[in-house]
Amino acid sequence: MFTRLKIDDVILVEPKRFGDHRGFFSETFHAQRYEEAGIPGPFVQDNHSLSREVGVLRGLHFQTDPSAQGKLVRCTAGSILDVAVDIRHGSPTFGQWVSAELTADNGHQLWVPVGFAHGFVTLEPDTEVQYKVTGYYDPNADAGLAWDDPAIAVDWGLGGRQPVLSDKDTKHPVLAELPEYFTYQG
Repeated sequence: MFTRLKIDDVILVEPKRFGDHRGFFSETFHAQRYEEAGIPGPFVQDNHSLSREVGVLRGLHFQTDPSAQGKLVRCTAGSILDVAVDIRHGSPTFGQWVSAELTADNGHQLWVPVGFAHGFVTLEPDTEVQYKVTGYYDPNADAGLAWDDPAIAVDWGLGGRQPVLSDKDTKHPVLAELPEYFTYQG
């Protein structure tokens, strides 16, 4: 099942799971069905992260042109709150965010298109996240948005606790200081 979130271009994917006493089987990607639902490929790289602690926050990240990336994210161990922020200038949802809880148990995925900053926070220890991207990693195009920008006010569900951050993720600019990397196409 494909569900468009309150920012229409971000799509929650709920793959079917077929289970029995042994466990389950799930088809986690089908290029034709995903494209028909508005998730274009091709996907060119798969990434996998492990976060040992609860409260590890990775983000908010994106890549600029010519190496911009759409991301299809899923959690394969533990759980995350996955967040997408619209950074497309001229968009009716510019500066707004949506989130979804992705867990190993629910098997859900989140499509984060080009023009969005992406991040997640871990809700359990030893959480693993895997995601497909539509562009190769390019260190020259690597960029970010402040995870704690008060103008965006993402609710990370931390309950007042400080997240565990990389040094890089403490230095991203707020939205008002971000260059116009992406323009809304309508």
